[in-house]
Amino acid sequence: QVQLVESGGDLVQPGGSLRLSCVASGSVFSIDVMGWYRQATGQQRELVATVTRGGSTNYADSVKGRFTISRDNAKALVYLQMNNLKPEDTAVYYCYADVRQRGAARDYDYWGQGTQVTVSS
Repeated sequence: QVQLVESGGDLVQPGGSLRLSCVASGSVFSIDVMGWYRQATGQQRELVATVTRGGSTNYADSVKGRFTISRDNAKALVYLQMNNLKPEDTAVYYCYADVRQRGAARDYDYWGQGTQVTVSS
């Protein structure tokens, strides 16, 4: 089995910064895409940012220029540096990974349990 554990969520004032972290553990052979999604109350889950094993990134238009995604392949870690946070960034942030387990024939999607980010004065 594979587990994704997020950390770093908090209450922050508008204009502030936070750094989210997510580590994958368990029977991990390789990880292709890692990323972050978020879900605000009453809204659908939406893409925030993704990063491939090779370092190619993709961002939602709403966070471009403010958020930066990065990963450490050796440690199965993915980070989300969030700057200039706005109240509309308030949501539960979920880590995502496309994982190939040892001995598996294909990749499977895994999700973390979520970490709350609240932007408010």
